Amino acid sequence: MTTPLSVQLYSVRDAVAENLQAAVDRLAAIGFTDVEPYGFAERPTEFAAALKSAGLAAPSGHAAVIASDDPDAIFAAAVEVGIETVIDPHAPDPSWASTDAVAALAERVNSLSATAAAHGLRFGYHNHNWELEKTFDGQTALELFASQLAPEVVLEVDTYWAEIGGVDAAALLTRLGDRVQLIHVKDGPRTGGKELQAPAGQGEMPIPAILAAAPQARRVIEFDVYAGDVFEGIAESFAWLTEHDTVGADK
Repeated sequence: MTTPLSVQLYSVRDAVAENLQAAVDRLAAIGFTDVEPYGFAERPTEFAAALKSAGLAAPSGHAAVIASDDPDAIFAAAVEVGIETVIDPHAPDPSWASTDAVAALAERVNSLSATAAAHGLRFGYHNHNWELEKTFDGQTALELFASQLAPEVVLEVDTYWAEIGGVDAAALLTRLGDRVQLIHVKDGPRTGGKELQAPAGQGEMPIPAILAAAPQARRVIEFDVYAGDVFEGIAESFAWLTEHDTVGADK
């Protein structure tokens, strides 16, 4: 594994809410040099200071830009934190209800990407399961969406939710190609039940095939829910990926 592993801070949201500095310090102690913040637009100065103190960088971050009335403020906050790529974590079901709705969403995302570029940033989108469950003439809504995006827009494919959505995540990554610049890596049963998510290599997700299908993509560990100590689960994922991911490309 050559690309530094990252971790979505939503995984440790309770710890972040209690004490941001202590939370990121604990992740740094596991061995992370990169994290993926969420909620940074509400307190960018605090995030910037905490990450600097912990010796962490934030190549990517999540923010609800698509629905925002002031995307410039979010992008300005990202710059303050040191984020390079801002990812919108989801667009709700109505955005995928028809081909016209998908086209409108793509147009909105393309416009926001141009706004992000004016701040020196990249902009992208992160999927859940519903973008894969909805299809149009045999094509998933996510892929229809991707086909209408400007070249500079990136995708962060959540490989767990892709599988839960009924597609082969590795095959999806192959079809989407270099558009995918980040992937969320998480494990668990194929039947779903996010409360049963497990450290990488301990569930049923085809993680080796997923990693092989996206050598260009930064790997971001995430748990939506974890039944045990989530920091321990993250550490186990970090150790497994460090040992087993031999295809990640340098960034």
